[in-house]
Amino acid sequence: MNQDQLAEQSYPDLRGRRALITGGASGIGLAIARALHVQGVAVAIADLDMSAAEKAAGQLGEGAIGLQMDVRDRASVEKATAEAIERQGGLEIMIANAGVSSMRPALELTDDDWNFNMDVNARGVFYANQVAARHFVETGNGVIVNTASLAAKVGAPLLAHYSASKFAVVGWTQALARELAPKGIRVNAVCPGFVRTSMQEREVAWEAELRGMTPAEVRADYISQTPLGRLETAEDVAGVAVFLCSGAARFMTGQAINVTGGVYTT
Repeated sequence: MNQDQLAEQSYPDLRGRRALITGGASGIGLAIARALHVQGVAVAIADLDMSAAEKAAGQLGEGAIGLQMDVRDRASVEKATAEAIERQGGLEIMIANAGVSSMRPALELTDDDWNFNMDVNARGVFYANQVAARHFVETGNGVIVNTASLAAKVGAPLLAHYSASKFAVVGWTQALARELAPKGIRVNAVCPGFVRTSMQEREVAWEAELRGMTPAEVRADYISQTPLGRLETAEDVAGVAVFLCSGAARFMTGQAINVTGGVYTT
């Protein structure tokens, strides 16, 4: 799906809104930022790498800014969110997308492996959501979309710690949605499958080594598991995320939407 196709899927109610995307300088985060920007949303791209965030914002052009944020650090999240609100004049959309992965057999996992995944994938979503939601409660307007994973629905071999962190995202999403629903704030998650990004490139190399396969064989295995018969793109995820931000999804909250090409349907 290219930018023209994204523009054809119009959500007029999004025009003029303000969004903050964590981990927005590349991959799924950048695709969501681009898709929201096409809809007329002012986007703040937050990333650990400030230069990458500014570069991504520059590529999008007017209505986009880059911010530095370490989602593992509450003070950093609070500072970047406050800056986004000040520079954009408000905030109505939080996309908690920042994520990491590593790969190792469960019995060989180290404390560092576990903590790295949990700190970014689970605690980072908690901080980003809580800080944004407090603002949304004050203003009476806001929507949150979290990036979970297929691995949040089915435990993934060699990714037990990653799966645990993403299961946490889904559980948090469901509970927060029920708490915030009376205030009119919606909270949902997207669960991507085998998405071709720089993160996947690293995972393919790790998995090939651990399983005694070539990277091409690993990718072929991913495709064979996908009924729609191809690797997923970041834009496939972005289209669903934008829908969840829009009024078209006004009666959806607490959902973890599979965007997997049919890999998992429950």
